[in-house]
Amino acid sequence: MTPWAGAGWAWIAAAAVVLIVLVSGYIQWRASRLDRLHVRVETATAALDAALARRAAAVLELAAAPGLEPASAVLLADAAVRLRRARDAGERELAESTVSRALRAVMEQPGFGAGLAAAGGDCDGELPAEAEAAAKRVYLARRFYNDAVAATRAARADRLVRALRLAGRAPLPEFFEMDDEPPRPSD
Repeated sequence: MTPWAGAGWAWIAAAAVVLIVLVSGYIQWRASRLDRLHVRVETATAALDAALARRAAAVLELAAAPGLEPASAVLLADAAVRLRRARDAGERELAESTVSRALRAVMEQPGFGAGLAAAGGDCDGELPAEAEAAAKRVYLARRFYNDAVAATRAARADRLVRALRLAGRAPLPEFFEMDDEPPRPSD
């Protein structure tokens, strides 16, 4: 037996240990990345919910404006009521889209802002500006949310993630699809 025979096995064992450490480090990195993506989705969900709630409040406030014509007030109020009655995600997406369409239908009328101010309902134009700003925030929040969902779903589709069940029992996030085009005031 040569003196190098025992050293050869030592090198193989050392290489195996290094390989195991590298592979386990990579797996840990993937798991922590997936966890960060899920946290990002949760944060984006909270931001989207806050933006949607703020827009709903702005729509209700606009619907209650004294200078708003009755048909527009009914349209906005009806959309807001449907939103409150939405139970599951599909109904909510549809109700949010209805609010977006109602808001556009009312705010894109020619002379809307001037008519509201002239009737004494909003002397500074704050209500339409607030509703428009809230609608823009919804647009951005939904875009960030759907981007986070897409990144998380792509990471979870990886073979290694599925084989080792790195996502654990976390539910697969779903996209939030709605008509979120903000209104363009005609004034």
